Amino acid sequence: MGIEGVGFDGPEGVSASFVEGLYRQYRADSSSVDQSWRDYFAGIEAGISGPSWARPNWPPSSTDALTAALDPTQMEVPAKAPKAAPAAAPAPAPAMAATDPAEIERQALNSIRAVMLIRSYRVRGHLLANLDPLGLSQRAETDDLTPAWHGFSEADMDRQVYVPGFLGLKWATPREILAILRKNYCGNVGLEYMHISDVEERRFLQARIEGKDAEITFTPEGKKAILTKVIHAEQWEKFLGRKYVGTKRFGLDGGESMVPALEAVIKYAGAYGVNEVVIGMAHRGRLNVLSNLMEKPYRAIFNEFAGGSSNPEDVGGSGDVKYHLGTSTDREFDGNKVHLSLAPNPSHLECVNPVVLGKSRAKQTKLDDLERSRVLPILLHGDAAFAGQGIIMECFGFSGLRGYNTGGTIHFVINNQVGFTTSPQFARSSPYPSDIAKMVQAPILHVNGDDPEAVTWACKVATEFRQTFKRDVVIDMWCYRRFGHNEGDEPGFTQPLMYEAIRKHPPVSAIYSARLVQEGVIDNEWTSKSEGEFVNHLEQEFEAGKSYKVNKADWFEGDWTGFAEPREAITERRAAVTGISTDLMADLGRQLTTVPEGLTIHKTLGRILEAKKEMFASGKGFDWATGEALAFGSLLTEGYGVRLSGQDSGRGTFSHRHAVWVDQKDGHKYIPLSALDRRFQVLDSPLSEFGVLGFEYGYASAAPNTLVMWEAQFGDFANGAQVIVDQFISSGEAKWLRVNGLVMLLPHGYEGQGPEHSSARLERYLQLCAEDNMQVANCTTPANYYHILRRQMLRKFRKPLIIMTPKSLLRHKSAVSTAEEMTGDTRFMRVLMDTNAPAAADVRRVVLVSGKLYYELAEARDAAGDKNTLILRVEQLYPFPADALITILGRLPNLETVVWAQEEPKNQGAWSFVEPYIEKVLTDNGGAPKRAVYAGRKAAAATATGLARNHAVQQAALIADALGHETKGK
Repeated sequence: MGIEGVGFDGPEGVSASFVEGLYRQYRADSSSVDQSWRDYFAGIEAGISGPSWARPNWPPSSTDALTAALDPTQMEVPAKAPKAAPAAAPAPAPAMAATDPAEIERQALNSIRAVMLIRSYRVRGHLLANLDPLGLSQRAETDDLTPAWHGFSEADMDRQVYVPGFLGLKWATPREILAILRKNYCGNVGLEYMHISDVEERRFLQARIEGKDAEITFTPEGKKAILTKVIHAEQWEKFLGRKYVGTKRFGLDGGESMVPALEAVIKYAGAYGVNEVVIGMAHRGRLNVLSNLMEKPYRAIFNEFAGGSSNPEDVGGSGDVKYHLGTSTDREFDGNKVHLSLAPNPSHLECVNPVVLGKSRAKQTKLDDLERSRVLPILLHGDAAFAGQGIIMECFGFSGLRGYNTGGTIHFVINNQVGFTTSPQFARSSPYPSDIAKMVQAPILHVNGDDPEAVTWACKVATEFRQTFKRDVVIDMWCYRRFGHNEGDEPGFTQPLMYEAIRKHPPVSAIYSARLVQEGVIDNEWTSKSEGEFVNHLEQEFEAGKSYKVNKADWFEGDWTGFAEPREAITERRAAVTGISTDLMADLGRQLTTVPEGLTIHKTLGRILEAKKEMFASGKGFDWATGEALAFGSLLTEGYGVRLSGQDSGRGTFSHRHAVWVDQKDGHKYIPLSALDRRFQVLDSPLSEFGVLGFEYGYASAAPNTLVMWEAQFGDFANGAQVIVDQFISSGEAKWLRVNGLVMLLPHGYEGQGPEHSSARLERYLQLCAEDNMQVANCTTPANYYHILRRQMLRKFRKPLIIMTPKSLLRHKSAVSTAEEMTGDTRFMRVLMDTNAPAAADVRRVVLVSGKLYYELAEARDAAGDKNTLILRVEQLYPFPADALITILGRLPNLETVVWAQEEPKNQGAWSFVEPYIEKVLTDNGGAPKRAVYAGRKAAAATATGLARNHAVQQAALIADALGHETKGK
């Protein structure tokens, strides 16, 4: 970066020598420098030599121009330029005003040097902050933070220097300036903010940290409240350690300042209008947050330690370990009630982050919180995970995006200075774990965890910043891990020096108590009395925990009121009439095909819309995209929301959806379904799978009346989000009683496009299916796809739905539906009959198939004149439609062979999953045969061949095998 062709001396900004040289150039010929520099230098001289009204070039043309002169991205100036004094009462010249040109130049150079010194501390002062409680990470002073580096000699240190409004000063000595800067930027808080380009955001932070009188202050009662929370956090961990020796709890020991700090976030957030706080965190400190922040009963946690369930006995479920569980509660501070929810999460580091963000966004949408001021997401991180997990970057990437922005997240890093056994120098390539936050220009407050007041103050500033600017902010609390990674670990194996220091280091409560005694806030007995009272309370709760039982589950409360479990005995609850009226279909047809006046659409889209008009006029030929749009539109008219996101979902990966129409002249967009109802959202997501799928799962968890869908560009792209599938979608209900109706749309089908663009890895989802946890489908008609989407909302329960969506079927001449199949008393069909079925008595072979292979099988059978083969489409693979198949097969008296046909290799696809189900169907049917025969590709390491010729040969062979025909050319 450079100004007027002159370079900077590095990424930290302007060189003092460069500015000095430019000033000398200005003195020689003012017209030789840029106007913004002329304004700046004139202002310096005005302050030195006389009142500002006496100088022709002051005030500068704009403060922004002055800012740009010193560095357009990092330099700061006083919030207001000096104003000209009224003409009737001119201000007197300062007592130290200089008139000699040489003296003016000398003082001006010193002013420039002073400003550059201030700037250096703003940029890099955090490097000298007292952050490490253990004192093991002391940093050497850098040259640019010394007065000498900026050109001040010892003789200059006590001479007055003009600093026009910086640090709230006008005149000061370099020694005074240095003392203020050290106090502001190198104490127990180190602020990183000069990477932020927005001037107002920088000024906001400067106003809270800079100045001669800037201090962290709390009232005596506030200090006692902070100490009380520290004591509770510390004694809670000690109590658990005594009662459950060697049991894993991932204690907060060493980071207890987090508890009063988080409470401060909630208190200040409530004062700024926040109604709900959604929290996500890892293991460490979770039990402390559950008890001392979320106020989960101590007795309940004790009962869980003793082996009790976190679920009522009649609910079941697998449950989960204590440090994975979530909860919700209401807290009230100063009359402001705030609802808190802590999201449950598995061991997979940071994977809960996008879930929390999605949940927060859904709550904001429900509240119509367009300002994003009423719902606040808070994410707690470990230092190693924050630096090491890519999902952090993905979530930061959401912060400014339409459809994903939550108005800023407060990130709290519990910086233990070690990750399991890995020291920071081996865990990251940057000075701080928080450096990744600079990608979105988030301010970062580093703070010493042994100073609870500083941590609490940092959280106050962070909360105020978030509510003011609606942007992410990071608190990086340096602390330590008093024990190993878990309480049974021996950390001395790998960190002997650190743990030698920890063994000698007093706890936070002892350090802070001594400080408050010295300040006269408390007496010597106050802390021991508080500790004793709290431990006595824990003893009472411990006894109560022995008989504690969970009375009810909390899964169908709040937004989920009115929903319930789908009991197997109540079969009618699984079905739902999903057809619509013919009048509604006609109305939707007009909405989906009418181009607004003034909108110039693409000529190809025009032809598509004409074809759609013909569909609605004739009631025939409805394609996949139109069936989908009818499902979306009809749900909107019935009061449901619809949210679809994914890479290129607006147009559709295969140019099939066209949910968004783009004007070909000016680029503005028109969304027909959004014009129908603003609850329709179609979003082209960032190029992320893990983060976006987690976000949509979180959104669906808080929006049961919104059809929430994530669409993969190609089905196996979901591989990058497997953690969300395994740990949340498939098992969240069993582990945490968290119900969810998310839909995953995964393009799947073998068209010779190679391994990565053929298979959505159907087998992986089926392998996860058990205990009625989710649904997996592979539909073959637009009508059935339409019905399954509508069924997802119209039933009074929610289960995740995984759909293998097509590619070639999007425009297949036979994969079309009629209006009759989508109106009136119609519904989703788990098994679809053959469209050219032979008579029941003639059937000798039944081929069971799922997906697009049906059309190829039917075409080959009919071409061969085969009148003995019935092809049945298993549209829903789980829950497996055994009853429907038993009924159909029971009508075939001469059945000899049952075949399962699939495109995927034998070790993939549905075969391994459906084989025992089919065997059970055949056994229960009571007739022959008893086992199904496999027809498909042989087992393979890759999902598909990448050679078109090989694909064609394989496809022809498996089709012939399924039908019992000879392969052509054999």
